[in-house]
Amino acid sequence: MAKRDFYDVLGVQRGADGAEIKSAYRKLAMKFHPDRNPGDADAEGRFKEANEAYEVLKDADKRAAYDQFGHAAFEGGMGGGRGNPGDFASSFADVFDDLFGDFMGGGGGRRRGGGGRGSSGQRGADLRYNMEISLEEAFQGKQTKIRVPSAVACDSCDGTGADDPSATKSCSTCGGHGKVRAQQGFFSIERACPTCGGLGQVIADPCKVCSGSGRVQKDKSLNVTIPQGVDDGMRIRLTGEGEAGLRGGAAGDLYLFLSIKPHQIFQRDGTTIFCPVPIPVTTAALGGNIEVPTIDGKRAKVAVPAGTQSGRQFRLRGKGMTTVRGAGRGDMLIETVVETPVNLTAKQKELLREFEKAGGGATTNPETDGFFAKVKELWQDLTE
Repeated sequence: MAKRDFYDVLGVQRGADGAEIKSAYRKLAMKFHPDRNPGDADAEGRFKEANEAYEVLKDADKRAAYDQFGHAAFEGGMGGGRGNPGDFASSFADVFDDLFGDFMGGGGGRRRGGGGRGSSGQRGADLRYNMEISLEEAFQGKQTKIRVPSAVACDSCDGTGADDPSATKSCSTCGGHGKVRAQQGFFSIERACPTCGGLGQVIADPCKVCSGSGRVQKDKSLNVTIPQGVDDGMRIRLTGEGEAGLRGGAAGDLYLFLSIKPHQIFQRDGTTIFCPVPIPVTTAALGGNIEVPTIDGKRAKVAVPAGTQSGRQFRLRGKGMTTVRGAGRGDMLIETVVETPVNLTAKQKELLREFEKAGGGATTNPETDGFFAKVKELWQDLTE
């Protein structure tokens, strides 16, 4: 039986562009693939027919030859004939990638085993370094030196992994692509080449210092800058300061994970500093001035009005934490804690008794009186 016109097979016009051809083939391949039509010889034939048409029309050179000579362009030794099972797997695998790449992290641009030569090396791993700093250091910023155990480029071979870089050759297993692909029914599985480890090249004469990896284990000393205003849990990325790449590949990154030590006096919430301050009962009752420390190592004076209760807060604007981007400072909140006197002398106790009597029935403890008034009302409601 004579072959059908390839454009008719895919159901497209002769002037169709590559996207239209691929879309048409994709629909036919999904519809007639043998795994979706087990035992259906007609579906299998339609799938092979569509695959053969797509193999020709997706390639600009093959398509030009077909447009000029028709099927004769690929018969009598002029071309590829009907193709082979590997061609069918390749075409359908391309469509499978396009359909499902986004769900598998490819986003339409997945690397394919036949899509170009492999990289000369693999990117090094990212590293993590945990650093604890004080609240004052977070406020001011800090410059320090750290030592990080890492893999660094081998000096002997300049990171190439080869005693003689010219002796490096393309991997025969993957053809230099670094990837091999296996077709398992409906699915196409791609993995790193087991021979070259995904590098696409093999070394005939490996470096004797690094055994061909292009890197050696060594502590790396780094000067790092911690900006002012950093908070607990923040991380800082140092680009290219991670592990050296394998055989000349790009270096990974180093991530500094910061934690802030608990402070003896201050508590922090973002750019706000909280500071509980105990005050004598006399200052709370009569009023007065107190001095409180601030995070920048200075002191601030706070006026306490007469009758101040525990828990009252005073805001000191611009006395809190610095911000990471240097846009000023937050505020500081002073919270008073009225301290009940202890270890009283006999004279002090007597004066307190006289103070209580001197009130003459006037209310000097309104919160206490108000609380017990509510309690009395509650008890009356319960007994009625």
